[in-house]
Amino acid sequence: ALSPGDTSVLAGLYGPAEAKVSKELPDRAALEVLLRPKVGLPGVMERSREQLLRQTCEAVVLGALHPRTAITLVLQVLSDAGSLLSCCLNAACMALLDAGLPLATLFCGVTCALQPDGTILLDPSARQEQEARAILTFAIASSERKVLMANTKGSCSVEEMQQCLAAAQRAANTIFQFYRDSVRRCYSK
Repeated sequence: ALSPGDTSVLAGLYGPAEAKVSKELPDRAALEVLLRPKVGLPGVMERSREQLLRQTCEAVVLGALHPRTAITLVLQVLSDAGSLLSCCLNAACMALLDAGLPLATLFCGVTCALQPDGTILLDPSARQEQEARAILTFAIASSERKVLMANTKGSCSVEEMQQCLAAAQRAANTIFQFYRDSVRRCYSK
């Protein structure tokens, strides 16, 4: 479970396990990401986020070490008070890390809201997201702070996007320190 602020996501990882013949990949593990909303059935928005999450996870999971298997990551939204995609990215990385899957690098999600006056807010609330001119979410790798995924909603200039990316890369240091502290606490018991 990951709860930054009032947004909360529960992550469960299953596998590597035997894959169905129709989903089996001969050279790597088949990764499936399921995003479950707080209430109701998944819609278009959840499917879109599932695809972004799957592509980000596939970029770091060393699936070639587990060919012909299936890995399923289930993310259950418990509450959404803003910055949901970045919370899902962070919960996914923590689940992959906790399960002991081989990863090329860790990653984290950071959401930036670009206010109408041009100021950048990190980890915006739902209300701040509604008032924002643009919302940018980045998945940043721990190695060299490379961008694995970028998702934008709204309009912004190239310069503003670069400023948001720089702020997200700085914020990633705090998230990676949180990962280290969490793993240290978990395995020092």
